[in-house]
Amino acid sequence: MASTVTSDTRPGYGQLLRTPGALSFLLPGFAARQPFAMLTIGIVLLVQHTTGSFGSAGAVAAVTGVSMALFAPQSGKLADRFGQRAVLVPGVLVHTASVSLLVVLALGGAPLWALFLAAVPAGASVPQVGPMVRARWAAKLDGTPLMPTAAAFESVTDEFTFVVGPVLATALCTGIHPAAGLITEAALTLVGGLFFAAQRATQPAYGHAAATSAEPHRSALSVPGVRVLIVAFLGIGSVFGGMQVSLTAFTEEIGNPGANGLLYGIFAAGNMLAGIAMGAVAWKTGPRRRLILGYAGLTAAASLLWTAHSVLLLGALGLVVGLFIAPALITGYTIVETLIPASARTEAFTWLTGAVALGQAAAVTVAGRLADTQGSGSGFLVPMAGTALALTTLLALRSRLKPRESSRVAARGIGHRVPVAVD
Repeated sequence: MASTVTSDTRPGYGQLLRTPGALSFLLPGFAARQPFAMLTIGIVLLVQHTTGSFGSAGAVAAVTGVSMALFAPQSGKLADRFGQRAVLVPGVLVHTASVSLLVVLALGGAPLWALFLAAVPAGASVPQVGPMVRARWAAKLDGTPLMPTAAAFESVTDEFTFVVGPVLATALCTGIHPAAGLITEAALTLVGGLFFAAQRATQPAYGHAAATSAEPHRSALSVPGVRVLIVAFLGIGSVFGGMQVSLTAFTEEIGNPGANGLLYGIFAAGNMLAGIAMGAVAWKTGPRRRLILGYAGLTAAASLLWTAHSVLLLGALGLVVGLFIAPALITGYTIVETLIPASARTEAFTWLTGAVALGQAAAVTVAGRLADTQGSGSGFLVPMAGTALALTTLLALRSRLKPRESSRVAARGIGHRVPVAVD
């Protein structure tokens, strides 16, 4: 029986999870995206162990991030055209092989250029499971009040992976073997990715079936508002990358490397808690205003990180920064849904995911060099600079975030007390 949502109901997580067929892609999707949060920190910890340099470790991780940022949108385009399964299965296999090669080269003392070469396919083949799950939600819930709840739920899921992933990778690398984090990442990618790809019943329409005469296919990047959101997500990526390297360097400096996973987990826990709250609140403020206000808070919080000189203070500031990350991510994904046609959904989501990866890659590189030469405190300047530049862009170009006409019509339709089918 199809579920219905009316304007006088308040969509919640329970109602969202009762959407027919949702659990069939949510559970394998969670397992398949878990490795994403382990990749960068796993590379940093392994390469830093084998080379003794945070700069070299950050550079290799950055190559992976840049490669992912460049190839992720192409993966999204292919998924929109040929279907998610056709893209995911070969990608999972290539990623597992590439990460395994990177581990062998690093442990074998291979030169830095060889690690760079292995990092390219490792990043290019990162499975874009998060955007694929979001595309499945959009296909099921398009035009219903549950879409913002789904965006919040996905952000909570993403942030939960960033709570578990770095902590797990750090514990494996420091407690078992420096390569254990990446080995686990490759194994989870293989098993989770293939299991997710097998869920064909919930795969969105693709190719000609996804396009309509009213909404011909075009690249998501051609939409000005998408380009503005890409800049915003670059700034978010600078927070992730700057925090990962700088926290690692800080805990090394104080002689307590095991605290790295705890501090990053606190930061990610802030993201998750804010995401839960975002999905539970019936917002009266428009998404564009929420994005700007939330991003201003993120910039202010990130600007204080470099002042922290104790584990307690750094943990508290990291929690505050995390509390502002989720609202920015959730609102950004909500806005992009109103900017693009259905035929470009996965591509649009992968552009944003790729932007986070690119911002993370740049931040890892710069923060790694600063940590090597100036200490961990200087690495925290990277999130401050990245978010400040992105906020300036958002303020200057906020008019480009207006929804397309068809989305405004659909949004006005939600206000009527007419049941809207969820499935």
